[in-house]
Formats: sequence, C-alpha cells, structure tokens
Amino acid sequence: MIEVAFTDVYLSLGDAAEEQVRAEALARISEESGATPVLMHQVHGAEAALVEALPREAPACDALYTSQPGVALLARAADCVPVLLGDPETGWIAAAHAGRPGLAAGVVPAAVAALRERGAVPTVAWIGPHVCGACYEVPAELQEEVAAIVPASRSTTSWGTPALDLGVGVRAQLQAAGITDVRTVDACTREDPTWPSYRRDGAAATRFAGVIWSHA
Repeated sequence: MIEVAFTDVYLSLGDAAEEQVRAEALARISEESGATPVLMHQVHGAEAALVEALPREAPACDALYTSQPGVALLARAADCVPVLLGDPETGWIAAAHAGRPGLAAGVVPAAVAALRERGAVPTVAWIGPHVCGACYEVPAELQEEVAAIVPASRSTTSWGTPALDLGVGVRAQLQAAGITDVRTVDACTREDPTWPSYRRDGAAATRFAGVIWSHA
C-alpha cells in the first residue's frame, strides 16, 4: 500500500534549519508514517537516485526512487513543485523536486523513466503545493527559455507580467509520460501562509515536504 502526505509550515525541513529542529521534524514524519525518512541534497537538476539501503548522506539529486517498504522519500520545497509517483501494483515509489530549472531539465520525466527501467508502471502522481502561475513572475527572457522546452508552463501574473506556471508544466510532462491519474493539492505557497514560500518570505522561508512511502 502506498501512502502520501504533505507537511506544512509547522515542520522546518530546510537545509538552513537548526540540526535539532530538522531532526525533530524528521522524527515526527517517521512517527506518523511508520517509515524512515530519506532526504536528498536538492541541486535543481534532473538526476534520479535509487534508494536500496538507507544512505549515510543525502544524495545530490532531485529525484529519489525505491521499492523498499518502510522508506519514506521526501521532496522538499518552498515554491517549487514536490511531485510524488507510485506504482500501486509493485510498491515502487518516487519523489521529485521540480523547480524552474528542474522542470526545464526534465526531472519528472527522468523519475518516471527511472521507475520504468526497473519494471515499475507508475500510474498515479501527486502534485504538491507550489507557487501558482499568477504569482511566479520571471523576466521575459527566462519565460521564453523555459516555455520553449515546456510550452504549457507559460503564464501571466495577476498584475500582467511574464510568469511561469510550474504546476501546469509538471502536469503536462506527466501526461506526456502517460500518467493521467494526477492528484493536485490546490494551494499557492506564496498566497497561503500555511505553506513556506521563498517568494513571500525570502531567506526566512522554511521548507515543507512531499512524502511518499509504502508498506509491505
């Protein structure tokens, strides 16, 4: 059985969080899920790392995948898109961190491909809270650069300037990969104080996480 959850602003999971604070947050996740949390050192790329045993250090990547029950994969965010993938038949799961660079680099398709290379058939995806297309203002040149790769991500802010809609872009990539059961948490991190937001709070922003795990 595959389960998912999204933490919120009340658990601080960022790299800048004090060690004790983050340890307490991870302990809470472990207690609630009954699984051992695994973090990644997110680098805004498209690398997917297989978790076969609990790593001593967080791997430098933007997607994790595993078939091991009792392991909780975390994708952290504070405006980027946490994406969770699952194959209910085999128990294979993945967690991906899709910010603007990761969307353009194709981290979500890479995570889907990594699962399929292992014989898994991911059929369901969850898109977590993220900054919406009406709030994520970018320079026109950057919008063109990303939209040239993911056309669906082109957007306009509520005040009429160039923007990107990362969530719509991720959904388009999932659909292109053949995943049509896509479940979305409808919340904009910048607008809703329940969620950490770098765009809203700058360096003071914490990080929340999309969490996925399976039970034997």
